[in-house]
Amino acid sequence: MKAVTDFFIHEWYFSIPLVIMSLIAAALVIWRLLLNNTANTDMDDFLPLFQQTLRKGGIKAAVSLCKDEKGLIPNRLFIAGLEAADQGAAAMRRSMANENELEIVPRLHFLLAPILAIAKIATMVGLFFTVISMINTFNAIGEGAASGKAKEIGGHASKIGLALFATALGLFTAIPLVFSHVLFKEWIGKFEIRVKASSQKLITLVTNYKKDPKLLDVKEEEDDEDEDDRKRKGKRKPRAD
Repeated sequence: MKAVTDFFIHEWYFSIPLVIMSLIAAALVIWRLLLNNTANTDMDDFLPLFQQTLRKGGIKAAVSLCKDEKGLIPNRLFIAGLEAADQGAAAMRRSMANENELEIVPRLHFLLAPILAIAKIATMVGLFFTVISMINTFNAIGEGAASGKAKEIGGHASKIGLALFATALGLFTAIPLVFSHVLFKEWIGKFEIRVKASSQKLITLVTNYKKDPKLLDVKEEEDDEDEDDRKRKGKRKPRAD
């Protein structure tokens, strides 16, 4: 414990940059976790509500429902698909693919590059500080040996161990970051699979909505009934006297 305290007090010009990088790294990881939580949506709960809204209110009501959701799949992917629903399934597929490539994927990878960069830089900075400290220590040992101060040479051995704390602190920062980066990449891979499955599900729902007369708006049904009544009346022939 005393060695750690000596490192932070006597080697503060080494420890402060490493501590700052550790704090920044922790903030980035927490930030990314919050973004992941915001981007996620329980589709098992959302899809029944979405299907019910689509059945009762049509495309416009479904778009409004998706805008109220914070998750990337309803708020970005579904809206892009619904806005192109009038042009057919192929247009919906293209619109959602563009939205996924240009908006969703960049948002999922946000902060991953800085997290990995700090992990690599922290290790190298720790090694760099260790090398500098050990060079200074060996120079002091050489000067002490040349001047015949053999008793002071043993005192420098503790400084060699103190110099290694820079490497240890760099690894202490880098290892959790690399682990977090791997977990984030795995989460992104699973999320992209959900995006593809949700895209296909939306196309199926909208296609069925267009084909099934029961899913039409009430106003459209009433207009159709009025038109049929007019046709039936027009076909009736007057009675002969």
